[in-house]
Amino acid sequence: MMKDSFHFRSISEFHKQGNLPKPEHPLISLIDYSQVDYNIDASSISWVQDFYAIGLKRNLNGKFDYGQQQYDFDEGVLSFVAPKQKLKLEINHSATENPEGWLLLIHPDFLWNTTLAKTMKKYEFFGYRINEALFLSEKEEGIVVDLFKNIEREYRANIDKFSNGIIISQIELLLNYAERYYERQLITRKITNHHILERLETVLDQCFAKNTDDDFIKVPTVKDIANRLHLSPNYLSGILKSLTGRTTQQHIQDKLIEKAKEKLSTTRLSISEIAYDLGFEHPASFSKLFKSKTETTPIEFRQSFN
Repeated sequence: MMKDSFHFRSISEFHKQGNLPKPEHPLISLIDYSQVDYNIDASSISWVQDFYAIGLKRNLNGKFDYGQQQYDFDEGVLSFVAPKQKLKLEINHSATENPEGWLLLIHPDFLWNTTLAKTMKKYEFFGYRINEALFLSEKEEGIVVDLFKNIEREYRANIDKFSNGIIISQIELLLNYAERYYERQLITRKITNHHILERLETVLDQCFAKNTDDDFIKVPTVKDIANRLHLSPNYLSGILKSLTGRTTQQHIQDKLIEKAKEKLSTTRLSISEIAYDLGFEHPASFSKLFKSKTETTPIEFRQSFN
């Protein structure tokens, strides 16, 4: 079987590929996922879309690839996809169960000149990978479906000057509920998340270990760490804030200061040599960070051991 790839620039294009009727509104649409038929014989389909998608799906006939992970939608979960993110669906043509759920598509143009257009980026879960989808309780799922239906009823009704504002307020309410539910998920999954914290420490140790005496340490970025943990930067940050109250960047800096203290207390390297060894372009930048984290200068710290 061949693989098909698409770029959906409009919601209408997605409807057409999914063998659905034309959308009643060009910029927003609620889709009954049981009615979607991609109408291809390929074993997989991949696409990029120019609009937001909020999906509540189960019994999907295949697996989604998003980022570096694969996910089975065999139970009800809520997922969020931002424009320009790449998706791939491995299709199981022999599946006997019909997919279920809802898919809300929102084109960025619908948000134009609204407060939500400016605040959309604050909802970090649009950067999460599918394996970080939101697991909903039956009650939570009911609330989400009700909000979906409220949005659908409004754009299906006769459009007036209040319609757009009412729909925007329903979308904002949906996103605020999602924030609440993600916070609950981060708390209830603390046992699993503690394993992530342990893995973080291992990855940081590996990143700050030099292979030879001539190597300089390359300080990892937040994205570097997240990729090695197979998580999105946003989700990793959410977990760490929930567990430790500190961001990924702060954990990286903590490890950097730990290595600096080790060199200051066990070697005769100059402050400049230590700074360059730790990946700083300017010794002054190293000294400034060290003092902000320890309330003492590198020289004062070293002198305390003499």
